[in-house]
Amino acid sequence: MTQRISLTRYLIEKQRGHEGNASAPGAIPPQLRLLLEVVARACKSISLAVTKGALGGVLGAADSENVQGEIQKKLDIIANEVLIEANEWGGHLAAMASEEMEGIYTVPNRYPQGEYLLMFDPLDGSSNIDVNVSIGTIFSVLLKSPEGPAVSEQDFLQPGTQQVAAGYCIYGPQTTLVLTVGDGVAMFTLDREQGSFVLTQEDVRVPEDTQEFAVNMSNMRHWDEPVKRYIDECLQGKDGPRGKDFNMRWIASMVADVHRILTRGGVFMYPWDKREPEKPGKLRLMYEANPMGWLIEQAGGAATDGRQRILDIQPTKLHQRVSVFLGSKNEVERATRYHSEAA
Repeated sequence: MTQRISLTRYLIEKQRGHEGNASAPGAIPPQLRLLLEVVARACKSISLAVTKGALGGVLGAADSENVQGEIQKKLDIIANEVLIEANEWGGHLAAMASEEMEGIYTVPNRYPQGEYLLMFDPLDGSSNIDVNVSIGTIFSVLLKSPEGPAVSEQDFLQPGTQQVAAGYCIYGPQTTLVLTVGDGVAMFTLDREQGSFVLTQEDVRVPEDTQEFAVNMSNMRHWDEPVKRYIDECLQGKDGPRGKDFNMRWIASMVADVHRILTRGGVFMYPWDKREPEKPGKLRLMYEANPMGWLIEQAGGAATDGRQRILDIQPTKLHQRVSVFLGSKNEVERATRYHSEAA
């Protein structure tokens, strides 16, 4: 019988690697292990709420807007509260930031403060909640600056290269947790009977070439010329300059599209468009692009904003937006090259 490795065991083995050599890739200290276990438990609670659907009274809008001016779903608010309540008292965190909150959430004084910062999109793909399409939670972990006892928003403004852990949990036919601590990508499937995440794939790799792209084609008329050029060449298929046919996929849930790419390859694009020219993109750098970009890179793929590597971008504000091109390395490099040629 194949031995089943739980998430807890996987993380403990990473911790032991840290005890032997703290600078080794993927070696994590005890506090980070405990933090990731708490995040996983919170995701199990969110998964349960998602699974209940209409029976749990969690579907529909909540008659409120988030800081982005977007209508919140009931599950957006529930997931946000679950993550805060699960993580605030453990002593691992100094503060949290969420796509659903305007400012940071500092750990209350009644609880001990840790050295980590947690950022999350509590429920990515909200438009799909009511139609029973896969949605998910995205998270990213940073180290707080050791300077000064008080944590501030400035502590969060670190480039993606500074992440110490990142991942997402996708709620679909199976609930799957995807994680990196800097030495590759591992996938864990929730065993509902046992109530634990079990390792089901290690060293996930994204093929360098693909014949599949994910983009919202209805926005094509608003795109910049390099994006139109790339997509037009894909649509010409084997008779065009690419010499091969492409399939298009678009779930309108970043976590689901990225999960497909990690599973079988592809390229995901959410480019800048002319409808809001003052904004560099739609997706959030800190809560979506950085953690997903790091996961893709750890699996051998690439992630850029069309001009530079996403993980190298220096954030200037908590809810900064960014264009995103990520997935199979050769396709991302081609789309990025088209931008540089146009410039």
